[in-house]
Amino acid sequence: MDVKIGNATAFAATGGRSFDKAQPTIVFIHGAGLDRSVWSLQTRYFAYHGYNVLAIDMPGHGRTPGPVLRSIPEMADWIMAMLDALDIDAAALVGHSLGSLVAFDAAARYPNRVTALALLGISIPMGVTDLLLNAAKENDHSAFDMVTLWGHSQDGQNGANKAPGLWMTGGSVSLLERSAPGILHAGLNAANEYLDGLELAGNITCPTLLVLGTRDAMTPAKAAKPLADSIPGARTIILSGCGHMMMAEQPDEVLDALISVL
Repeated sequence: MDVKIGNATAFAATGGRSFDKAQPTIVFIHGAGLDRSVWSLQTRYFAYHGYNVLAIDMPGHGRTPGPVLRSIPEMADWIMAMLDALDIDAAALVGHSLGSLVAFDAAARYPNRVTALALLGISIPMGVTDLLLNAAKENDHSAFDMVTLWGHSQDGQNGANKAPGLWMTGGSVSLLERSAPGILHAGLNAANEYLDGLELAGNITCPTLLVLGTRDAMTPAKAAKPLADSIPGARTIILSGCGHMMMAEQPDEVLDALISVL
């Protein structure tokens, strides 16, 4: 559905169900250069189990026009503006990679407006190599290749998936190729520059879950421990053998993890 935010229009997928103000709401936030489609399985489940689902396209991504947002706090403020536009007092937030930083920042700075928090593939800081940043800045296709290669475990690169015929790496590259020039770099740079988040972690008051993969080369599970220790009452679920693109590699396990907190 389209959501009017100020003078602009944003798009959010609803999992095939109409928005119902009487139901609780979950907002799903994608990573750098991606879009709402990464949440297809999870959004459909919750949409048919009593929730409003908003799998958003961030500005400049998917069906939401730009300009692209260039900092994590700016993105978090935009999420709050979307809730305001829909007259939603509070919602659960689910974020992956860059989106996990956005969800975290929103929950830390607007604790009364977040009912539950799920952070997938997160670490703070979330450093990005100069090699990848420079390639993305130059709109070089090698940036898409690097994200895809580093984003999937070895099994994921070899096609180990429960859905026959699903080409995870090919799908990842194709999705990134759909992004406009500069979009991937803006997201990666925003993640790379978000350095002070740990200082805000104690502000979070809602149930919080970190979902991490043992084969995640982009945000290694061990790198998330300082964050997990800093959020009051946070739980962690480790997905064995899973890479960074966990919604594609282990969709059922990710869904089970989300059910446990949402």
